[in-house]
Amino acid sequence: MPKHLAFLAFAAAALAACEPNRNLTGPAASLLAARDANVSADLSGPGAVYTLTNQVAGNAVAVFNRAADGTLTAATTVATGGTGTGTGLGSQGAVALSADGRWLFAVNAGSNDVSVFDVGPAGLALASRAASGGTLPISLTVHGNVLYVLNAGGDGNISGFTVGSSGALTPIAGATLTLSGSNVGPAEVQFSPDGNRLVVTEKTTNRLDVYAVDANGVASGRTTTASAGGTPFGFAFGHRHELFVSEATGSASSYVLDASGNVTLVSGAVSTHRGAPCWAVVTADGRFGFTGNGAGSVSAFAMAPDGAISLMDADGGTAVIGAGVNDIALSNNSRYLYVLQVGGAQAIHAFRIQADGHLTALGPIAGLPAGTRGLAAF
Repeated sequence: MPKHLAFLAFAAAALAACEPNRNLTGPAASLLAARDANVSADLSGPGAVYTLTNQVAGNAVAVFNRAADGTLTAATTVATGGTGTGTGLGSQGAVALSADGRWLFAVNAGSNDVSVFDVGPAGLALASRAASGGTLPISLTVHGNVLYVLNAGGDGNISGFTVGSSGALTPIAGATLTLSGSNVGPAEVQFSPDGNRLVVTEKTTNRLDVYAVDANGVASGRTTTASAGGTPFGFAFGHRHELFVSEATGSASSYVLDASGNVTLVSGAVSTHRGAPCWAVVTADGRFGFTGNGAGSVSAFAMAPDGAISLMDADGGTAVIGAGVNDIALSNNSRYLYVLQVGGAQAIHAFRIQADGHLTALGPIAGLPAGTRGLAAF
């Protein structure tokens, strides 16, 4: 087999491992009351974890209460008003929270729209629902009162909205932009920490797209950088604009995004020694990055101040869960890591992050329907 065909076959197999199933109340009232009174919440206190049932008959947010020790209990499910696909989305960021935890945003990939929930003391309340600006919305990101949605259907695009005080979404004129080409296989969209840039990963083309965002929330001026590793998928920012990217062919890379929007490689294609690293998070202090590996594990990376990454465990198996990992998320205090498993058990696994970046299992919570996708935590 020619070398380039062999690589394409390997990349396709890795991507398939990222999506093996292709055929409550909100946070505790005490935490929310403190937030609403503009009192700083105790970051060691309780919170919540959210995922999408993604069902064709009707999408819903499944809500789990997080105790102060990181353990989860099932709370409730709340309908989004839209529909899911019942299968994999090939993305990270299908459900997202605003920085203050007040708003929850969810894609409805089956009905091509986005739902917005108010997170209140009584739980989630559907605030609005709006067309996504394209077809097959799979990822979204919010900064301040600006939301961007990544649509994977057709040629794909990103589309911007303002978020009103009541949660209503209003399309931003001139803020629907193309990706680098057709059929690029987009995976995630995310704002930079300062909100001045948007980054999109393209799995098929092995590219990272960067868009400038002006004071009105209008994105423009896409620039494209080649990925250091094959099939860039999920990613996360450190607090100094380090960019930590998972690569489904078996690695992770790190970059620095400068004030001009230039992407500079720091550590290229560092192997996880584990199959299909497709989802990525970085702790709030920027010291550790984690990849969720579709083949059934989590790999931990140490992150240096300059953005350089190194695998913490020689075999990449910081935590071994079982087949079908499909997303990961950190609590708002970065003390706990949550891992969505959709192969075999339909469950969310909870871990405590130790001071050295290693993980202590707190146990899984099961009962999710097949097709569940997306994960967000507070």
